[in-house]
Amino acid sequence: MLTNREIFLLNTAQTSNSPRLTEIVSAEGVYLYGPKGEKYLDLVSGFAVNNIGHRHPKVIQAVKNQVDQHMHVTVYGEFVQTPQVKLAEKLVSIFPQNLNSVYFVNSGTEATEGAMKVAKKYTGRTEIIAAKKAYHGSTQGALSLIGNDEYRSAYGPLLPNINYISFNSSDELSLITDKTAAVILETVQGEAGMRVPDKRWLQAVRERCNETGALLILDEIQTGFGRTGKMFAFEHFDIVPDILLVAKALGGGMPIGAFIADREIMQVITNNPMLGHITTFGGHPVCCAAALASINVILEEKLFDSVEKKAQLFRRKLQHPSIKEVRGLGFMMCIQLDSFQQVEAVSKYCADNGIMIDWFLHCETALRIAPPLIIKEDEINDACDIILKGIELFT
Repeated sequence: MLTNREIFLLNTAQTSNSPRLTEIVSAEGVYLYGPKGEKYLDLVSGFAVNNIGHRHPKVIQAVKNQVDQHMHVTVYGEFVQTPQVKLAEKLVSIFPQNLNSVYFVNSGTEATEGAMKVAKKYTGRTEIIAAKKAYHGSTQGALSLIGNDEYRSAYGPLLPNINYISFNSSDELSLITDKTAAVILETVQGEAGMRVPDKRWLQAVRERCNETGALLILDEIQTGFGRTGKMFAFEHFDIVPDILLVAKALGGGMPIGAFIADREIMQVITNNPMLGHITTFGGHPVCCAAALASINVILEEKLFDSVEKKAQLFRRKLQHPSIKEVRGLGFMMCIQLDSFQQVEAVSKYCADNGIMIDWFLHCETALRIAPPLIIKEDEINDACDIILKGIELFT
C-alpha cells in the first residue's frame, strides 16, 4: 500500500525535483504537527499567510457561521452578500481616503493581474515599470513583472512594454515617463531577500509618478496586515499608493486577495466593455468572513505593536561569524549566509529539530524568518538556539 508521500509524488504536480515532503496533519497557533506527533515551530507562517497563527478560534467560528448560511452563490459582483459588504467596509475604514473601492479576488497574483488591467485602462497607456528581482505572482501577466530573466525566459513571449528599474536606485527614475501606465513595487521586496527601500527613494518614486501621471501600485501581499510592525508597510514611508494589492494574511488562512483603488480609477472596468474584469470565486463568502475575523483580531489585539520588539530579539540572538547580515523590516526578516548549500543544510537541520524555515526565490543564500505575529519571546529564543546550532555545524 502506497504511503501519502508516495501518492503525493505520483498524483500531484510538483514544483521542484526536490520537494521537502514534510507531512503535516494538523496545525495550531505557531506550531505544525506531523502524523507521528512531530512538532514544528513555524517561522514562515505559510509564507506570510498565518499572521494570527494557525486555526485562530475566531476565524474558525466565522467560517462555521458562514457555512451555515451559504457558500458560493454566483460570480463576484452580481449579488449583495453580507460577508463581502462587511469586509469591504472594514478594509476601507483602515485605508487612506483614496483607497475606497475594493475588488475581491482569490490570490495575490490575481490582484496583480487586475491592477495591471485597471492601470492600463485608466491611463490609456501600455508601459508598466517593475523592479529588478521583483515577485508579484506566477500567472503570465504577473510573471512578466518578475525582474529576473531566469524565471521568465522559459515562458515567453510574455507581456510587451514591461521595463525594469533597480530597487532603491534614484538614477533610473527618469525611466518613468508620460508613457508609463503604472509603476509596481513591493513596499518591501520579499523574494529578493527582504530588501527595505530608502524612505527618500520611495517618496521620490511617488513624486515621479505624480509628475508623469503614472499610477503607483504597491504590492503589500506579503507585507500587509501587521507583518512589518504597522498594519501596512507603506505607513513607514509616509506615502499612499494609487492601487494597493493585498492577499496572503488577509484571509486568516483562507484564500482571498484584493486590489484597492479610488472609485474613479476602479470605475473603468465597469464599461467599454462591461464586465471588464470578472471572477467566479473572488470574494467567496466563507473567505470574506474569515478575513473579517482575522483583521478584527489583528486590530483588537494590536498584534503589530509587539512586532518590532520581537524582531529586535531575533536580531540580538542571531549573532554568528557566518551570518553576514540580518535584514528586513519587522517580521519580514532574512539571515544572509554564504551559499545555497549552507542555507539548504541549515534549513534541513532546523526542520529535523522542530523549526520550519525556508529561503527565497531570488536570494538563495539567505534564510527566511517570517513567524506568526503571536510568537512568544521564549519561542524566539528556542528557535534562535537551533538556528545557530545549525549554522555552526555547516560553517
